[in-house]
Amino acid sequence: MPTAPAPFKVIANDFAAKIKSGELNPGDKLPSTRQIADQYGVSMNTAYRAMSLLHDRELITGQPGRGTYVAEPPTR
Repeated sequence: MPTAPAPFKVIANDFAAKIKSGELNPGDKLPSTRQIADQYGVSMNTAYRAMSLLHDRELITGQPGRGTYVAEPPTR
């Protein structure tokens, strides 16, 4: 019996799809963790885990004191 993915993965996959589709472009500022938590109806910790997963996938980058932005695609 399949189980539903964890909420932080759903959020991360949603943002990843928006980045890959071009809806969010490199340099675009993402909502704050608080705004994401409110938008998805989850805890701050869940929103933070989603952003952490996107950072691990190198899809976003954080700038202390400024916010979180869509990262430039890696050059390979």
